[in-house]
Amino acid sequence: MPSQQEKLLAFSLDDIDRVIHSPARLLIMKLLYVLDGADMVFLKSETGLTWGNLSVQIRNLEDAGYVMVEKEFVDNKPHTVISLSREGRAAFSAYRDRLREILG
Repeated sequence: MPSQQEKLLAFSLDDIDRVIHSPARLLIMKLLYVLDGADMVFLKSETGLTWGNLSVQIRNLEDAGYVMVEKEFVDNKPHTVISLSREGRAAFSAYRDRLREILG
């Protein structure tokens, strides 16, 4: 039978946003939380992720409704800017608050 402490820990971890909790997505969300938006080159540089992994993580965040992806051309070159959606900002704030409660 699980102890009271194990029950509390399981409860605490079960209600964490798993989309954000992934290390790569957490890092992306943290960067975007303090910026109005960032392009893919900046995010790749800051996260150390490969282009492929960064694209997959951005797609996962976009599918969750947490980020907005704007694609444009600058000097005939593709330029992609990522920014947090209103839902993403709220989700990250809630995630951060929940971690503080757990680690409290």
